[in-house]
Amino acid sequence: MMKSSLLFSTALLLSGGAALPAFAQETAAPATSAPAQPAAPAQPSASAQSAAPAQPAAPATTPAPTSFTDAELVGFANAAIEADKIQKDATIAPEAKQQQMLAAVQAQGLEPARYNQIAQATRTDPELVKKIQELAAADMAAEQPTGTP
Repeated sequence: MMKSSLLFSTALLLSGGAALPAFAQETAAPATSAPAQPAAPAQPSASAQSAAPAQPAAPATTPAPTSFTDAELVGFANAAIEADKIQKDATIAPEAKQQQMLAAVQAQGLEPARYNQIAQATRTDPELVKKIQELAAADMAAEQPTGTP
């Protein structure tokens, strides 16, 4: 029974992880990346030299996976499960779904940007996914009453 719950939560975690990052990046990315993007393609030959110093800034997102706390990972798992439930609920209007998913993330003590960092890290770090699954299973086990007679 516990194993099927873990598999269910894992499926929700992986499917829900992709839904909210799109929302959070949608709100943050246009404001920050729109001015930077047009400048680079406008100067193809000169930008090759000036783009080289700008590229080392992009890998700055890769060290983040090592700095996730267990509490953040449990919060991520819980938020992903809630976001998946919200996304699959046909009775909720699409506009309301976005707000409810955001609220689910924040209810777990995470900012959308931090949730996104964890979600992106799970796409390339199978050990992180395993750790999230283990933490989520332990969290679920702690919440379930032991009713064996």
